[in-house]
Amino acid sequence: MEKDNIAVGLDIGTTKIVAMIGKKNEYGKLEILGIGKSKSLGVARGVVNNITQTIQSIQQAILEAENNSGYKIKDVVVGIAGQHIRSIQHTDYISRSNPEEVIGEKDIQLLIDQVNKLAMLPGEEIIHVLPQEFKIDGQSEIKEPIGMYGGRLESSFHVVVGQASSIRNVGRCIQSSGIELSGLTLEPLASADAVLSQEEKEAGVALIDIGGGTTDLAIFKDGIIRHTAVIPFGGNVITDDIKEGCSIIEKQAELLKIKFGSAWPGENKDNEIVSIPGLRGREPKEISLKNLSKIIHARVVEIIEQVFAEIKAYGHEDPRKKLIAGIVLTGGGAQLKHIKQLVEYITGMDTRIGYPNEHLAGNSSEEISSPLFATAVGLVMNSIENSTQSAVRMEIVNEQPKIVYRNAPPPVQQRYEVEENYVERVETIEEPRETVRVNKVETESTETKIRRSFFDRYVDKIKDFLDNAE
Repeated sequence: MEKDNIAVGLDIGTTKIVAMIGKKNEYGKLEILGIGKSKSLGVARGVVNNITQTIQSIQQAILEAENNSGYKIKDVVVGIAGQHIRSIQHTDYISRSNPEEVIGEKDIQLLIDQVNKLAMLPGEEIIHVLPQEFKIDGQSEIKEPIGMYGGRLESSFHVVVGQASSIRNVGRCIQSSGIELSGLTLEPLASADAVLSQEEKEAGVALIDIGGGTTDLAIFKDGIIRHTAVIPFGGNVITDDIKEGCSIIEKQAELLKIKFGSAWPGENKDNEIVSIPGLRGREPKEISLKNLSKIIHARVVEIIEQVFAEIKAYGHEDPRKKLIAGIVLTGGGAQLKHIKQLVEYITGMDTRIGYPNEHLAGNSSEEISSPLFATAVGLVMNSIENSTQSAVRMEIVNEQPKIVYRNAPPPVQQRYEVEENYVERVETIEEPRETVRVNKVETESTETKIRRSFFDRYVDKIKDFLDNAE
């Protein structure tokens, strides 16, 4: 598999595991080369509770994706979610020893490292540190501090915290499936990348990803992530309610929900009835669609009210924090009939269904464009973004450094100055070459660099843990 331009995302969900292989085409759109899907066994509410079954499900999805695409999967970017995820807001600062020097990446990294030392509850670890806005010597609302002068550098951070054991269990499943873990991404962030536009993120938007075991929430305002939350309820609790309320088996309840389910009871007439085959010689059951939609309605209202409580906790009612773009629904649960109208009724906010087709190539199948695959598409996008950002390598040609680009971005975007005895991490390349140490002039956004460097270190930490546990 050409690692230069092909990426793999693995969405380990409660109901399904999806392996998706994709690459960017010449128009910058995502072309899906293969997709593998398997029933998720061993995952409950986004958390692995049976290692052996999860490994089997991952291997099945990987094999199907390989057969569909003709490519061999070596490494994947995995989504992290589950009821153990929580987020906090934190503000921190550093005092710089020399205010006459311009602020550089090392200053921001120092600030990040300081945040990473925050005391957490036992068994918890910081998995995501996202800077929001910077303040330099009291001057606020600075989005890009690099290159500016100042003595006191301060920033507000969105810190995502999760159970270390749950994350390591995911790492163990990936490693035992015979593939490498190349990156971790918070699933609501992956879904947001796939279905939200930059204009929506600027205006203020709440993304609600209704999965099988959990409902993920990500709130953006002024182009910055402001709040994330994971509600431990999803489509499976609706299925369980139908199963209990109608006294039928789970498979039948799921089919009823998908084919005839509605979140709005007023839509069904009293005489609309569906017949369910009885078990082993028993009489068929007749179920009123009105009663079915009442069961679904009650549970969906409960889920949406919990999500709306999180939106209000963020401060949506404050005029400065108002989410002008409203709500975007995605995930498998967003396909439930009339859910858009119900969400608008409960929250009073504009709502739309989020499809990942904006970033997909025009020849993509209708199935891939479904909200069901929003997270998987976002993970592939994230994987491509990570590999593109680390895509510059150096060669020695006639004693002069020559820059070779993958995916050929214009040379003006990057400038290099050779500096003697300068030490910096050099990206590994597939064939051994002589390398030269360089000092790179900053061009990427601060948030992108921090997210990448942090996840590089975090993935390395998980790999070390797994190797030592052997």
